[in-house]
Amino acid sequence: MAEEKQIASRGVPSSESMYLPSFNSPEIRSFQDKDEKITRNIWNLEELTNFVFPKKYQAKYHEIAFGFLQLLIEKLSVTGGDISKFITEKSISKATFYNRVLPRLRRVGMIKIERDTVVAVESKRKFRPMRISLSKTFGNYLTKIGDSWLAVIDDARSRR
Repeated sequence: MAEEKQIASRGVPSSESMYLPSFNSPEIRSFQDKDEKITRNIWNLEELTNFVFPKKYQAKYHEIAFGFLQLLIEKLSVTGGDISKFITEKSISKATFYNRVLPRLRRVGMIKIERDTVVAVESKRKFRPMRISLSKTFGNYLTKIGDSWLAVIDDARSRR
């Protein structure tokens, strides 16, 4: 049986990665003490956005995503009209917003996009306006990873 040729890996695609600076980097505020006990300070929205769009490497995307997440926190849910107004007021490229920022925020679970099917009475044409809201998936995803890692460590230490 002949082996299938595979393309050499070039690493994780940037669209599927997150920025995790070193835990002791000056770029992030401390989250644990010297005994590895978690501290109670929280990271603000801009700091959280930095994990998805690092300011250091993607300053424009970071600025757009941070501004859009601020809008969502203020309104909880936005529609196409709100997005259009946001893009115009911030002088953002529609292509950048719709092709780079929005898909990534959705992919990591910070936002959810829902579409409503509406049928116009007079023309019987269907259209599907978009509604975007904040999502807990991002936090749930990372909490699951963190809790699982802590469970692995606790299990290993309990077997000693």
